[in-house]
Amino acid sequence: QVQLVESGGGYVQAGGSLRLSCAVSGNILGIGAMAWYRQVPGKQRDFVASILKSGNTFYEDSVKGRFTISRDKAGATLALQMNSLKSEDTAVYYCFARGLDDYWGQGTQVTVSS
Repeated sequence: QVQLVESGGGYVQAGGSLRLSCAVSGNILGIGAMAWYRQVPGKQRDFVASILKSGNTFYEDSVKGRFTISRDKAGATLALQMNSLKSEDTAVYYCFARGLDDYWGQGTQVTVSS
């Protein structure tokens, strides 16, 4: 089993920055890829960024150059540095981990005012 707990969400003005963190516990060694997703009310949960165990990263087009995903070597923390935030980045952000199963955090709200 793996437990994911997000933190770092909040309210910020457009152009500002936030850093999200995801604390990972449980069977950390069994985790491969990790990712961030986001969801707005009434819409599906969308991919934001992912990082493989190798360190390779992938980003959704609208966040490229603004967001940076990272994980520590122990695999105990996943982070998302978000810069130059826009109102359309407003969403609940979820941490995701793929191991023997797929695991999700409870989500953290990010609100960007225009």
